[in-house]
Amino acid sequence: MDGELRKMLAGERYLDSDSELVAMRKSCGRLLDRFNSTAADDDAQRSQILQELLGGIGEGSWIMPRFQCDYGAQITIGANSFLNYDAILMDCAPISIGDDCSIGPRVQLLTALHPVEDHAARRARWETALPITIGDNVWFGGGVIVCPGVSIGRNTVIGAGSVVTRDVPDHVVAVGNPCRVVRDLPVE
Repeated sequence: MDGELRKMLAGERYLDSDSELVAMRKSCGRLLDRFNSTAADDDAQRSQILQELLGGIGEGSWIMPRFQCDYGAQITIGANSFLNYDAILMDCAPISIGDDCSIGPRVQLLTALHPVEDHAARRARWETALPITIGDNVWFGGGVIVCPGVSIGRNTVIGAGSVVTRDVPDHVVAVGNPCRVVRDLPVE
């Protein structure tokens, strides 16, 4: 592995227009086209496609179409987790979803970053990416957006429409834009 793919995976600046990265996204897109066009009752076909597409998916986990991601291979999902309709996972960096998670409709997990202060670099389409980690037994309401580099703790609830820009600890309810902890949850 070399070039822009190596840089992307190392968290360094890279150009997503690189031919290898473009080819990987197109391959991912073909699998997503197949997944998103499966019949409503074809669970076996969906499961087979997800096994091919993702870096890992645990037993009993499933994703509802329409599902979108960049590469697929950098996404791991634990056992018994659920992603509802219209999930967008931009996996330029690893995205790890734990066991027993419930991800509401239209949730976005976004790992890509673009230069803020370097205007020329942004115009040239340079980017970096930071991983997203979601602990076990997390519930996201609909429309949650998780920004690059964020970790969400175990047994945490993120309210619908929240924009998560910073790490959220275990056993809390957090809501808003920007997302803030509003109360603690009991520890099991």
